[in-house]
Amino acid sequence: MDMNGEEQGEEKALYGGAMSVFLPPDSKDVSQLRDIPDNQEIFSHACTDQSFIIEIVEFQQVPDQHAAKYHFEDIASSNEAVGPDNCQVECVEQIPLDQTGMHQCSTAWLLSGKQMVAKFNEGVEARNCVNIYLALYRLPQHGTDILVTFNDPTYISPQSGSAQQQPTIGSGWTLDQFKAILQTLRIIDEGLFA
Repeated sequence: MDMNGEEQGEEKALYGGAMSVFLPPDSKDVSQLRDIPDNQEIFSHACTDQSFIIEIVEFQQVPDQHAAKYHFEDIASSNEAVGPDNCQVECVEQIPLDQTGMHQCSTAWLLSGKQMVAKFNEGVEARNCVNIYLALYRLPQHGTDILVTFNDPTYISPQSGSAQQQPTIGSGWTLDQFKAILQTLRIIDEGLFA
């Protein structure tokens, strides 16, 4: 906290300045470490295995109340985390639009779930248990869904490459910090979706 009682962090321009967000402390831009797809902005925690991913994807023609689950299951498929033992939705709730900075979206949703995920090309025995918080902003007028995902590992397999890292206890991001990100995410230039 700074002298005004506000949490420290930094405002970050996204997608060449077309969007912005206020990120919590210890956020590292993954694009400075490796190539990432143009439709994603990824930030990892400096001391833990946590990450935030902001992703622009095609609008899915599913009812709003089912769209977050659709995207969560799509991520699970990409993570090879399908099946009841590897993927679980715990809660889906609508986010009141007045609690977001995204006045352009028609609806916003927050999903909480868990996935058993192996990093990179590690095998099944290296799966980590990850709490996944996925926010979905629907922009049908632009044919776009925006996903904001907070990956928060709760168990690291001893066979995982992440087991070599020794995170500092108590230094990770919190769900409240993720919710603050959701309140500060803004579209500055809708030309991003043209």
